[in-house]
Amino acid sequence: MSRIPGDLVATPGQTIGPFYGYALPYDGDATLVPPGHPDAIRLHGRVLDGAGNPVPDALIEIWQADPAGRVVREPGSLHRDGFTFTGWGRCGTDNTGHYSFTTLRPGPTAPGAAAYVAVTVFARGLLNRLFTRAYLPAEESVLAADPLLSSVDPARRGTLVAAADEHGFAFDIRLQGEDETVFLTYPRH
Repeated sequence: MSRIPGDLVATPGQTIGPFYGYALPYDGDATLVPPGHPDAIRLHGRVLDGAGNPVPDALIEIWQADPAGRVVREPGSLHRDGFTFTGWGRCGTDNTGHYSFTTLRPGPTAPGAAAYVAVTVFARGLLNRLFTRAYLPAEESVLAADPLLSSVDPARRGTLVAAADEHGFAFDIRLQGEDETVFLTYPRH
């Protein structure tokens, strides 16, 4: 039986287990801008399992717009030069499930949209990566007007909004259970 390309079914991603710490990190992976950059912010948090325990071997990737809301198309994400903002980073969690990125505050990518950082989670036991967003805190009217955020059940929207703290913005990712983070699906992904 032949299949046409539009009918292909995606297969599960490869679970490569607790080996993320050996194969994927690279120098500067979580440093999208140097910590001393005048506009640097810190996006950090923990990855937690359904029981609220830290996930010590997850891998988090982020993609984001620059402060003007432009989607960055600079090459060289794996070769940080300290000057070029690529909008992409990768960070493994530590033994307490914590991750941390040094980056710039993203701008909204479209009129009526709130500023966010796209987040992808890889972890043992997941057949496919998980997608979510970390919206930066803003006026309630700005968050409520965002097309994606306004489509989420109001009782769960808070799982997509980072909290300002003394270090920047905290965004915990709960893989399941109470206050599970809202995860997104993309058609044909």
